[in-house]
Amino acid sequence: MLRSNKTSFFILSTHDIITLCEKRLTMYTYTLGFVKKGNQILMVNRKKKPWLGCWNGLGGKIMSDESPEACMIRELQEEAGLIITPDQLKPCGTLTWNSFDANGQGLYLFLIDGSKLSLDTPVSTEEGLLDWKEIDWIIHPDNLGVAHNIKHFLPNMIHDQERYHYHCTFQDDVLISVSKEQMP
Repeated sequence: MLRSNKTSFFILSTHDIITLCEKRLTMYTYTLGFVKKGNQILMVNRKKKPWLGCWNGLGGKIMSDESPEACMIRELQEEAGLIITPDQLKPCGTLTWNSFDANGQGLYLFLIDGSKLSLDTPVSTEEGLLDWKEIDWIIHPDNLGVAHNIKHFLPNMIHDQERYHYHCTFQDDVLISVSKEQMP
């Protein structure tokens, strides 16, 4: 670092500059949230791709004038009729994939405090069937009815205060691996 009386100058390598720019400019297309109430998560059994016929969290496409947080709040109202406030959102990181039957290549993950929310389920919606599911059931290794990558990140979202970037590697729409890297 070079230092003058009034200003600090940092000398960064080209690699450091590119890395900083990529991280700052990365804007993913979607959100995915998990509303937690006690030992249950509100899930949707999806009527359409991706994860057709599987249980998944709620979320959707970020509008051009929205932040990921605003999108998550809007999507929960649209998909489940839930009214939440920003203080109920816990940003948990991001999720990307190499190739999969989904538009976009990444999304923002949120855990939503549903302790004061009321929603009687099951209820059929345009997105699919909404229902509260036990966390242990969702992440059970033998449960093939839940989006296959959820068990790799949901426990961290619930129990860890850190944010992580998860990357899913698929081969022919089969999940091969999930990597996890702590975010700044």
